[in-house]
Amino acid sequence: MSNLPVSSRARIGKNVSIGPFTIVHDNVVIEDNTRIDSHCVIGTPTPLAEGRPLTIGPDSHIRSHSIFYEGSEFGPHLVTGHAVLVRENCKAGSYLQVGSRSEIQGPCTIGNYVRLHSEVHVSESTQIGHFVWLFPRVQFTNDPLPPSNIREAVRLKDMVVIATGSILLPGITIGLGAFVGAGSVVRSDVPDIHCVSGNPALIFSTLDKLFNYEHGLSYPWPKHFIRGYPEESLPLMDTIVGKIGDKIKDYREIKAGRLVAREGTSVGNDEG
Repeated sequence: MSNLPVSSRARIGKNVSIGPFTIVHDNVVIEDNTRIDSHCVIGTPTPLAEGRPLTIGPDSHIRSHSIFYEGSEFGPHLVTGHAVLVRENCKAGSYLQVGSRSEIQGPCTIGNYVRLHSEVHVSESTQIGHFVWLFPRVQFTNDPLPPSNIREAVRLKDMVVIATGSILLPGITIGLGAFVGAGSVVRSDVPDIHCVSGNPALIFSTLDKLFNYEHGLSYPWPKHFIRGYPEESLPLMDTIVGKIGDKIKDYREIKAGRLVAREGTSVGNDEG
């Protein structure tokens, strides 16, 4: 490591600004038009990175008092709040937003257009799809019998919403477009397009029936909210919403088929 706050070995792109009292270590790539505010530590060395650099994609903004370890890779337009911690071997796509005092443990994978609010804890080996929303104080876990050396990853598919204060227990999968209500403790898998809440979290609805009558809002959420999403994100968003629509259609047809089967059986018994 150089004795200078910004190592001469770090690869710094064009039009990059680095605030006072920020340290940039050797094994770092900061791409063009990125802003790093004061009192940050960028590229903290660790043998767990196995020599891989920390890469911050172009047009990013890391706010003050944040710490990023080497070995992680972030796509364009990363934005953080203050005092964010990101450990080694994380890989994230474009337009990731990480709220203040949030922590991402590595290794983990995060898709495009994911938003974490404040004080979210993402545990090791987590897999997060595209367009996922994690609201304040959502907590991931991965140890089924703490403390132990067992790691059971949590997986979130595309367009999942986890509301404030929820806890996700080890090894679960939250399905496509699923919704988890505030303060829930999710102990088992949530099927695609289903909504759960409570402790333990139980299914209370399917996504097509999740509706706010007071405000006239319905799910999936892109029907009523796309503020701040770039134009380039909309084709992928439409594709995922289409998949959710197909899942809802399939679910309705399955339910209708079961109903017809039950009614058919009932008529047969009456005639017999």
